[in-house]
Parts: sequence; C-alpha cells; structure tokens
Amino acid sequence: MSNNEPLSKLVHDARAPLNRISMNAELIKLVLENDMPKEKALVAVTKILNNCKQCSESLQMINDCK
Repeated sequence: MSNNEPLSKLVHDARAPLNRISMNAELIKLVLENDMPKEKALVAVTKILNNCKQCSESLQMINDCK
C-alpha cells in the first residue's frame, strides 16, 4: 500500500458528491427549460445542498491528513 492510496481514496470520495451535484444541476436546468413541476427542481436542490455538505466533509478529511 503506497503512501498516496489513502489520499487517493479521499479525493475519490470527494468527487462522488461533485458528480451528483452536477447531475442534479442538469436536472434543474431541464425542469426550468421544459416547464416541468417545480417540485422536481426542489428535490434536486435539496440533493445538491446535501452533496455540498458531504463534499465539504470529504475535503475537511483531506485537509486533516496533511
């Protein structure tokens, strides 16, 4: 096990919520462009906020490792 493996895992874990944030932002864009129910946008916004929190926690873990 190399010294970089724990850091690589933390970076991977931080990318996962960023990918979910991007997907949900795309969903909001589609909702707004296609006059879909605003409830779908609200669900996506909640997911974005939750994933931002998760990403922040992952970044803090990376920061704590230095």
